[in-house]
Amino acid sequence: MVAIPEPRLQVNFARILGEVRGTMLQEALGETVRRLQISELDKELAGFVPAGSLAALAGHGLRGELMFAVPMVLAENPKLLGYYRLLYGYSQKEFYASSVAGKFKPLEERGSLTEKNKAGLEILCREMAAAGALLLAGISTNAINVSLLDDLTLLTLGPQLRGGANVRTGSAAIAAVFGVIESIVSGSVAVSGSAAIELKNAAGRKVLIEFAPDPDIIIREEMRAGIYRQLIAIEIKGGRDFSNIHNRIGEAEKSHQKARAAGYVECWTVVNVDNIDLEMARRESPSTNRFYRMSDLIAASGPEYQDFWDRLVSLTGVPVDLPD
Repeated sequence: MVAIPEPRLQVNFARILGEVRGTMLQEALGETVRRLQISELDKELAGFVPAGSLAALAGHGLRGELMFAVPMVLAENPKLLGYYRLLYGYSQKEFYASSVAGKFKPLEERGSLTEKNKAGLEILCREMAAAGALLLAGISTNAINVSLLDDLTLLTLGPQLRGGANVRTGSAAIAAVFGVIESIVSGSVAVSGSAAIELKNAAGRKVLIEFAPDPDIIIREEMRAGIYRQLIAIEIKGGRDFSNIHNRIGEAEKSHQKARAAGYVECWTVVNVDNIDLEMARRESPSTNRFYRMSDLIAASGPEYQDFWDRLVSLTGVPVDLPD
């Protein structure tokens, strides 16, 4: 019997896609255009878009704004900048890294258009018209239609949604492991915050357990004011996709190489794949001292959790009651 996982990610994508269609895909564009004076829109299109491009679209019964942004459309619905970005195949990182488009990110993200950005729409739309003309020229004129343009936006949107889901999954996994650590040392917590907790260990020294960008969680002991001993670096890989485990272990290795260079004594990797080949993982991340399965840590039972508990308590030196 083959165990097929629940399609939770795709269910979530379907919900998000429904929302996005109403804000910055073709449906949103059509609704926006219905609020505009078509004669004025046609004048702007003629002023920004090459005549040959408009003629090519018209030959297939398509209006120019389906492929080309103009100021009055973006002023009416700033979020539609996202439609044109997706249509042209640019990731958010690539598009907003440009010197022209960078300052316009609030249009897509918040639907916000400042007076300064409104004054710069002409330059933005002219730059985008050049890119749109190249895209149109590269598409077979026999193939172009409304469905193709919609498909092109979705081809760019898919990786964006997956990337966002991966970030959320990773953040949730880090928070879960942080919660496991906090539950183990709860009796020694002196100060607790959203990004760090401070402990007092048996020697009366301060121990900091902190969220960090790379690796994900770090644990340090203050030997004297401002001087720390780096105890534990923990890299957490929350993805459940087994086929991508090699990439995630490789990412953990890079993170732990940095941690070792910074002086961390122990480097641990927590994975969210239960059937991981630990021998393979050790070969691919030799900088990792210990591998732990997230399911075991969250369950707070079993030999892996006991090992995690023992090592955490021993290295931090916090006084705790033995677990049952």
